[in-house]
Amino acid sequence: MSIVIHDALRAYIDPLTEHEYEALERSLLTEGCRDALVCWGEVLIDGHNRYAICQKHQLPYKVVQNDHFANIEEVQLWMIDNHLARRSVSDFQRGMLALRKKEILSTRNQQQQSTSTEPALQESEQAVPVIKPTQSRQEIARVAGISSHAVVQIEKIQRAASPELVRAVRDGSISISAAAAIASLPTTEQQAAVAGGRKELQEVARQVREKNRVQRQQAKPKPEMTVSDTESPPWETAATQDKAEPDVTTGYPATRQQDVQQRLYELETENQRLKDEIERLRTALQQAQASSKPE
Repeated sequence: MSIVIHDALRAYIDPLTEHEYEALERSLLTEGCRDALVCWGEVLIDGHNRYAICQKHQLPYKVVQNDHFANIEEVQLWMIDNHLARRSVSDFQRGMLALRKKEILSTRNQQQQSTSTEPALQESEQAVPVIKPTQSRQEIARVAGISSHAVVQIEKIQRAASPELVRAVRDGSISISAAAAIASLPTTEQQAAVAGGRKELQEVARQVREKNRVQRQQAKPKPEMTVSDTESPPWETAATQDKAEPDVTTGYPATRQQDVQQRLYELETENQRLKDEIERLRTALQQAQASSKPE
């Protein structure tokens, strides 16, 4: 049978990295195309990379049909769920896929709601059930299998990152959190950071985070000094320091509150560092697993 490549579907799923493509090509040349391609009629909906490699090297392959789709949207949703079920898909790709699923379901829901405002259906007609779209970040995170905080960062990358930065985080050259930080910079600075390589990306992300931390501290309101504060004699200052009234929001004296805030910042910084390291190790593991998994 003839196979048709639908460009919109082909571009709908992020392509393999160069390393992943080479690993898949080696696997097909060594073991053959063990997993069948999936088609909707003549349209290929799963196995684009395998098909291209088989065509390149004239390798035999099998084709199975999936004709349970009423339209292209259902094909897209199936492709998203199919890719989310694969272990080799990175957290960034999972987040992007879940956000795309949200867009499709939201558009479908709006269309169904628009249809429901038309004159009432005749008794012989059957109402189309309205599918509730994935709305909250918590729900998107559950679908993608990542944290809601990662969803926020991926949304920022999707909204503001340059194509070069998106490619870097997709390839695993930079973590999601670091890419979200760099995405706040102008496009030219993002591109320059990507061109500098992994170390440059990490350094730029660190600088952006430090700048944001300083800005947050400067934005905090400072306590106003009263006349009695400035006129207190030094012996009263020392004597009453331990008896300072606690802050209404924290329950700690002002001096103690500053210590707590400083310690909190140190813990948050260390926590972010550990998250970045975990994400880096997870990406490396996923890339290693991808070398033994079909597309």
